Amino acid sequence: MGHGKFTTVINCMDGRTQLPVIEWLKLKHGADCVDSITEPGPVRILAEARDTAALESIRRRLSISVTKHGSKRVAIVAHADCAGNPADKQAQLDQLRAAAATVLSWGMDVQVDLLWLGDDWQVEQVV
Repeated sequence: MGHGKFTTVINCMDGRTQLPVIEWLKLKHGADCVDSITEPGPVRILAEARDTAALESIRRRLSISVTKHGSKRVAIVAHADCAGNPADKQAQLDQLRAAAATVLSWGMDVQVDLLWLGDDWQVEQVV
């Protein structure tokens, strides 16, 4: 591995979310590198688990990050004004929690952070 400490993010493809989340992960967890898995509205995909092709694609990419880069953490991100998942904040927070359960069910031995970005694009950790 030898390329530093990796962490992984499952994030929306929305470019407004990328840098704030990467910077937060580097600061909060001391990550040198952040592997990014992006989809439009990924929390909905993970929570509903209906789009099996998208779900398997996310799982496969996370597995690569975990097995090849040694990532031990994964952040799952939801945000305001999401074109791919135009649900309100409370619905997306509920989806975040369901998304975490899906990721943990894959048995990859990772810790999961749930993150919300509001209209100000500041990262908030969800508990």
